[in-house]
Amino acid sequence: MEKDKLTFDIIGCAMKVHNTLGNGFQEVIYQRCLAIELTRAGYEFKREIEQAIYYEGKHVGTRRADFVVEDKVIVELKALINLEAVHLAQAKNYVVAYRFEKGLLINFGATSLQYKLIFNPTLNSDNL
Repeated sequence: MEKDKLTFDIIGCAMKVHNTLGNGFQEVIYQRCLAIELTRAGYEFKREIEQAIYYEGKHVGTRRADFVVEDKVIVELKALINLEAVHLAQAKNYVVAYRFEKGLLINFGATSLQYKLIFNPTLNSDNL
């Protein structure tokens, strides 16, 4: 599966932020800068939107998504030295729990920007 224009552009905005700031800042700084770049790129997004988590149809809690872009892609940010399997699993769980077709996990903390495109395995991939 390949990146579409939206995910490609989100990654491009993140790369601009990382190229400008480098690594070493707190996640909230990268959130604010990515918001600036997404606005410049003309995308609508929401930050820190509380999403309900359901288990077998029952509400079991909430989680705040870092970004929801164009109501299509959930974006989870990190500012860590390196992404680990647990972070990928967490982002995948959010994509499934929120019923998004795809998501992005972006890490600003490494020397080079790290990102992972995540697809929801519970949804039909023909619709992506």
